[in-house]
Amino acid sequence: MTCLALWALGFCAVNGSSDSSTKPLTIGLFHSLSRVGAPVVSPNQKLALFVTSYYNQDSNRSTAYLSYIEIGSGNIVPLTEIKAGTTLSNPLWFDDKTFGFLRRGVLYKQDLQANATAEIVYNPPVSISSASYREDTGLLSFVANVYPNASLAESAAFKRAEETKADSAQVYDNLWARHWNEWMTLEKPNLFVAPLNKTSGQWKVGEEVNLSDLLPHSPDPLTRWHVDEYAISPPGNYAAFLARPPTTNMTWSANVNVYLTSTTGTSRPRLLTPHLSGQASAPVFSSDGKRLAWLQMETPGYEADINRIYIHTIASRETISIAHDWDLSPHSLAWSKDDKTLYSVTGSKGRNLIVAVDTETGHRKELTVGGSSGAVRPVGTQSLLYVYSNTDQTGDIHMLDLASGKSKQLTEANKDKLKDVYLSPAEDFWFNGAMGDRVHGWMLRPYGFDRRKKYPIALLIHGGPQQASIQSFMHTQWNPNMYASAGFVTVVINFHGSSSYGQNFTNSIRHRWGDYPYVDIMRGIDYVTTRFSFADKSRMAALGGSYGGYMVNWLNGHTDQFKCFVAHDGKFSTVSGYYGTDELWFPEWDLGKPWEGAGRAILEVNNPERFAADFKTPTLFVHGEKDFRIPISESLSAWAMLRRRNIAARLVYFPDEDHWINKMGNSIRWYTEVLDWISSWTKSTPPYHIR
Repeated sequence: MTCLALWALGFCAVNGSSDSSTKPLTIGLFHSLSRVGAPVVSPNQKLALFVTSYYNQDSNRSTAYLSYIEIGSGNIVPLTEIKAGTTLSNPLWFDDKTFGFLRRGVLYKQDLQANATAEIVYNPPVSISSASYREDTGLLSFVANVYPNASLAESAAFKRAEETKADSAQVYDNLWARHWNEWMTLEKPNLFVAPLNKTSGQWKVGEEVNLSDLLPHSPDPLTRWHVDEYAISPPGNYAAFLARPPTTNMTWSANVNVYLTSTTGTSRPRLLTPHLSGQASAPVFSSDGKRLAWLQMETPGYEADINRIYIHTIASRETISIAHDWDLSPHSLAWSKDDKTLYSVTGSKGRNLIVAVDTETGHRKELTVGGSSGAVRPVGTQSLLYVYSNTDQTGDIHMLDLASGKSKQLTEANKDKLKDVYLSPAEDFWFNGAMGDRVHGWMLRPYGFDRRKKYPIALLIHGGPQQASIQSFMHTQWNPNMYASAGFVTVVINFHGSSSYGQNFTNSIRHRWGDYPYVDIMRGIDYVTTRFSFADKSRMAALGGSYGGYMVNWLNGHTDQFKCFVAHDGKFSTVSGYYGTDELWFPEWDLGKPWEGAGRAILEVNNPERFAADFKTPTLFVHGEKDFRIPISESLSAWAMLRRRNIAARLVYFPDEDHWINKMGNSIRWYTEVLDWISSWTKSTPPYHIR
């Protein structure tokens, strides 16, 4: 029997305890872990570039550097300087012996030698991002924020002039005034191409062309066109990009279109989705450049609809949908070298799997089994590179042999840092939830586990709600092993509304935010505490962000079984939350419009604020000032209510954060406050000093 199987029974170490030689995953160690980026395969298919980044708490600085891996041998060679505070992004190949990267919006090139001198190739008047290049086409593509009808140089001049204005007012008529964490300005991301060739040993960039310029005129420059994603065909003759059409109803229309245009910039982009009003994503050209595939939602106004695979043949202008019988929703696409297969990353039962889809028949084959795979890059015709992680394994580059189906790990970015560090595997469980449906969850055992003892429970509630907790190693605030290493039995439940369990399961949460998920969570907790005697039901904490924060507020008005809660950027009132959010299509689809009778009734049935008199559990609220999805007034309101009623509550306020905690120093403080809060209220002693 394997150690994992024994561990599930509590016998993997002497007397049922975890190995005393291991160390907990502390807050400091967690934030120092290296992160491996997506591989970028060389033109000759022999090498792959990748970025490694990490954070140093003492200096409060991040470092990112480039390496290449020899695909055949697995040998890894660092290429750029590894120096605190030195960062880079967006690796690309100029040719087989020269690579490039972006640093502060400037394009650099470097010979394929360790610590060779990096030289500036392109220092544009404004910063660029999402750069791409192919030597055989000589075409550089990138995204840059520009003003209406302005070049890069003109946009830089407008920016300088705007900084000297006597007033700072922006005037809005369109409700699309802000999104996520930014107010709309005249600067918008546009797609550019420019020739890039090597002449007399020097790489030189020619005049840039804005491929977004010929889109239809938008009367409101503050809400005009901007590019979300793009792809360039391998021959370099076409570009495809995504854009949200500028209309008066942008906040209540989830429509994102696909456009195809010539890279000469002389023809108007052609709309490929004229009869579709859902969100499009992930455009990618076939290897021969004759077809374009993308993911398409088909239901207007529904941002969690299932993704369908669409393929457009450029010559015939024919568009088809394949694998339409598939009940799972792919996230990304990559063509095989022979263009007969699309490799998709698809959520399935709380895991992200690589699935091969036949482009003619739609037949599907799962190529990976567990954990979370992503950043898939075909290498020749027989292999795939991808990044893989699991709850107990940080992300590393792996190679899948398509013939044998076997995978090989190529990088070990945290081998030394995680030596002798405790990481719990996920233990799956299934139970009967709302409506008698089978619901999936998993559990992580705490550091120092002894099956004869009892441990407090940390229940992690995912956001969305039409998302899912995935068995991966997350470098965010919701990594379950961070709670396991703090001494908690850590429980995750993918309640009704979660993705990766079929679209009907995802759709079931509509109009029932406070209904089915609540039933699932309470039955899931009952299942865990009944089945596992070491899980102490008298010492439970529940934590959630976004919709998870909403559910924490809902729990507070409906049960007293938890000792404490943590609500991160959570909605307190479905009514005020509707009026304050940046995307109205989301609450309108899920719940309704508050001024309409039916909509108001649904909003109130699912409104945590309606049960404010029943709140009684101490709660830690965390919120970022720049969160426009769920404004800070939601946490302030719930906090005020609890404090006014003399119920223990605390607010952790981040003036420089949005819906997420992005800065590493802030993330350290987040974990410090959260783990200290749940440890105190569950009367548990963490295995290391939290503060």
